[in-house]
Amino acid sequence: MASTNDLKNGLVLKIDGQLWSVVNFQHVKPGKGGAFVRTTLKNVLSGKTVDKTFNAGVKVETANVDRREMTYLYDDGTDFVFMEQDTYDQVQVSRGVVGDAADYMLENSNVVIARHEGEPLYVELPASVELHVQHTDPGVQGDRSTGGTKPASLETGAEIQVPLFLNTGDKVKVDPRDGRYLGRVNTK
Repeated sequence: MASTNDLKNGLVLKIDGQLWSVVNFQHVKPGKGGAFVRTTLKNVLSGKTVDKTFNAGVKVETANVDRREMTYLYDDGTDFVFMEQDTYDQVQVSRGVVGDAADYMLENSNVVIARHEGEPLYVELPASVELHVQHTDPGVQGDRSTGGTKPASLETGAEIQVPLFLNTGDKVKVDPRDGRYLGRVNTK
């Protein structure tokens, strides 16, 4: 149990038997009446986001979430296989838990896996990943009807929008949360 004064981003709460992660919180002290805490919570399993208000000082139940850095090994067709770096134990995580992160994971890359009571909750990638462009059409000078971007497929199979000057084989930096192009990586 924790007080609403102990809330912080990333803390996982157990509310009505479900796990909710604190995305944002704000302590509010109005001129009249008691203080309260306004929060934005994200359901760990479904990804649904809700706003919830707690009175200041109220006790909330926290969940014990174990976050460990692991190495992604391979996709066995039904699950993704990860390895704990200190014990070399292999952990299988279902496609539903990995979700969209699968579009940006390369074999032997490090990710963070959050587990609650031994059950994987979600896979967290770094803020940016570097991937090669597998295929993209050449950019045509004067073609600005699409706002200066074109589709490109990455080595993981993900499709993103990239600037016209990029070519097949270039290495790019991508934000795995939304698939946004962040820049070109010099490979020299």
